[in-house]
Amino acid sequence: MPTEPREPEPTVPPMETIDDTDRKPPRRRPAPTTPVPPIRTRDDIPPGALAVGAVLGTATLLLILKWGIPKAIDWYHHQDWSWATQWTATVTDPVHAYLSDHTAGLPVTASSAFGIWLGVGGISLVLAWLTGAVGARLTWLAHGGCTVFMVWASSPAAGRTVAAALAVLAWTIGSFFALSGMSLRPVIVLPGCDRRS
Repeated sequence: MPTEPREPEPTVPPMETIDDTDRKPPRRRPAPTTPVPPIRTRDDIPPGALAVGAVLGTATLLLILKWGIPKAIDWYHHQDWSWATQWTATVTDPVHAYLSDHTAGLPVTASSAFGIWLGVGGISLVLAWLTGAVGARLTWLAHGGCTVFMVWASSPAAGRTVAAALAVLAWTIGSFFALSGMSLRPVIVLPGCDRRS
């Protein structure tokens, strides 16, 4: 019986001959997620603890309704809230004065410019807070910077620094909402890497 000549088996080249660009580490597989069992209150907490919690919760609610709310209303009525209106006037009066001084000869009146200033600030605050849009946040930042500049420029020289500081504080309080969720941590994306792995 004639034997046919064997074809040589393909040889795998040694690792030294593989180009560095062809060497790829194996893909990482995400770890399987384990389901979290739901909390079953009736099964996990003893009935006596549930009853004590219900009694304490009801007693706390009754105390708040009977004693806490009337005390809070009484406290509110006996407070001097003029500081809030004074703080607001410390910021808005110089802005209005600045706009009155610098809108002469323009088609827009000082009161219209003041209304635009209020509207842009309020809308950018709400949009930045609810949507987190970059444009709304940039508008909020520009509005705050312009406000502090106008307060600085139009406040009396003796109280200029205090007025500007109060404007910055008011603006940063609004920034708690407008800039919430914003991170200064850079996001690094390497080319060729799958972000999900």
